[in-house]
Amino acid sequence: MVTFDQIKNNSVIKEYIRRADESLCAMGYTEHSFAHVGKVVAGVEYILRALGYDERNIELAKIAAYMHDIGNIVNREGHCQSGAIMAFSLLDKLGMDASEIATIITAIGNHDEGAGYPVDALSAALMLADKADVRRSRVRNDDVSTFDIHDRVNYSAEESQLFFDDKKENITLDLTIDCRYSSVMEYFEIFLERMVFCKKAAERLGVKFCLVINEQKIL
Repeated sequence: MVTFDQIKNNSVIKEYIRRADESLCAMGYTEHSFAHVGKVVAGVEYILRALGYDERNIELAKIAAYMHDIGNIVNREGHCQSGAIMAFSLLDKLGMDASEIATIITAIGNHDEGAGYPVDALSAALMLADKADVRRSRVRNDDVSTFDIHDRVNYSAEESQLFFDDKKENITLDLTIDCRYSSVMEYFEIFLERMVFCKKAAERLGVKFCLVINEQKIL
C-alpha cells in the first residue's frame, strides 16, 4: 500500500514540484511550491476528516493534493490533465492499486476551474483546499508599484481560513483583505469563477459554500 509519507519523501516527485514552480515563477505566477501543496494537503485532510471519511480516502486525497500541480512543469495550459498523466505513471511504477490511482488522477485532472468538475468527494475537497490558498506570502514580486491584479489580490490577503460550522452544514472561506492593496471588487474580478467552482464542490460534499470578506458575508 503506497502511503502519503512515501510520496512526500519521494525525491523524483519533489523535483517535479520544484521544477514546476520554477516554470511558473518564470511566467510571473504566484508561489505553487511546497508551501502551497502543504496548505492544500492540510486542507483536504481537514475537510474529509470533518465529514467523517475513512483514513484511506483521506490518505489518497493527501497524495492527490501533494501532486496536484506537477503538470505545470509541462505547461500551465492543461496542467491538470498533464499532471494526472504524470501522476498515473509515477504511482503505477510504485505499484499502487489501479482503483486508488484512478481516484487520485481523477482529483488531479479536475482540480482547476477551467475544465474541472467535482465528480466525487476527493475531487471536491481538492478543489476547495486549492482555491482557499490565498495569502500574501504567495506573491514573489517585491516591488509593490509593479504589482499586477493577481499580485495585489494575494498580497492584500492578510488572513485566510477555511472552516465548517458546528453542524457541518456550511463551509466558509473567511478572508481579511487589506484594501490599501486591492479592493473586494478586484478579488471578484479574478476569483468569481473560482468561487462558483467552490460552490459546486461544496454541493458535491453535501454542504453549502460561504464567502466572508472583512467580516461581511458575500456568498
